[in-house]
Amino acid sequence: MERVIFVYTTYPSLVEAEQAGRAIVEERLAACVNILPGMVSHYRWQGAIERGEEVVMIVKTRASLAEAVRKAVKKGHSYTTPAIVFLPVEGGDPGYMSWIAAETKAEAG
Repeated sequence: MERVIFVYTTYPSLVEAEQAGRAIVEERLAACVNILPGMVSHYRWQGAIERGEEVVMIVKTRASLAEAVRKAVKKGHSYTTPAIVFLPVEGGDPGYMSWIAAETKAEAG
């Protein structure tokens, strides 16, 4: 079975995250996205320390779809440099891993 990865990203609003997440699932680029509102971020941007309220999205997908997911996240994202990080999944329940594989495209494209 192909390796499963999670893709971590953030959005400035729940509305934007939900729109992107639904599109990613509809395109079968992910079996599921988890959207977690209410995150507070402190970060350095263009020489200043910033504070922002953000929404975390975790995308559950196949490793072969990582690049397609990255492009889907960037498409229409309101951030100039969105956080997009691929996180390897070291294991898990075989039934859950099979479900992710079954609900996503077999290959990027």
